[in-house]
Amino acid sequence: MKKSHPIRRTMLAAAATVSGIVLLLSLKPAGDPAAASAQGGAAPQQTAAGQESPQGGSAQQTGTRTVTGDVVKTEYGPVQVRLSLSDGRIVKADAVQAPQGGTSDQKTALAVPRLNKAAVAAQSADIDAVSGATYTSGGYKKSLQSALDKAKATGGGSGSAGPSGTSASPKAPAAKAPAAQTRVITGDVARTEYGPVQVRLVLAGTKITKAETVQAPSGGRSTQVTADAVPKLNQEAVAAGSADIDAVSGATYTSGGYKKSLQSALDKAGG
Repeated sequence: MKKSHPIRRTMLAAAATVSGIVLLLSLKPAGDPAAASAQGGAAPQQTAAGQESPQGGSAQQTGTRTVTGDVVKTEYGPVQVRLSLSDGRIVKADAVQAPQGGTSDQKTALAVPRLNKAAVAAQSADIDAVSGATYTSGGYKKSLQSALDKAKATGGGSGSAGPSGTSASPKAPAAKAPAAQTRVITGDVARTEYGPVQVRLVLAGTKITKAETVQAPSGGRSTQVTADAVPKLNQEAVAAGSADIDAVSGATYTSGGYKKSLQSALDKAGG
């Protein structure tokens, strides 16, 4: 058969077409990437959390320490304060010693919890005295201040770390005001129908810290009336800080004489 024969040319063309189709099929990808991913499942990518090694250990906790103040002698007995501090702050205050015996037991039970609470709240010895427990309050404040001084001397001012990791500076304690001078002033004797009344005051500056009667009616029923009225009048004088106090029911004359003597004491004190 001749090379240019029409049948030969047709057969060669068909063979070329088949070869082209086979070549195209061999170049086609084995499968769609998306389908392959769906069927076989892509390998999960490790998360950042999985790549990081876990941190070990917890933050170091600040230690709590105890500091005991000096023993302060008062007219009714010794007072001593013990503090628990954490990171330079008072977290607890206790009275290791406080006046005991007689009426002191009741006063201590009333005053000490208030003083402890005030010390924690104020974070200093600048706290108010408890009415009716002036001497105990004064001794408490002195012992508290000595405990704070000891804490400061042994490094009680360290601060906790701030947000940036640097040590926060402790808050400087407020300057302590100089203590007011204590004076004792005795008022004039006031004559009443049932006997003389005379008041003596203890003042810190111009503030009445204690009031007591040097003289009061006694004998017969007056003894009972005086025992009931005088403690109330003394308490009122300290609370009011003046002679503007109410008379005690059933002790009108004694109350009137008390107020007169109280006012004369205040006049002498310059109040």
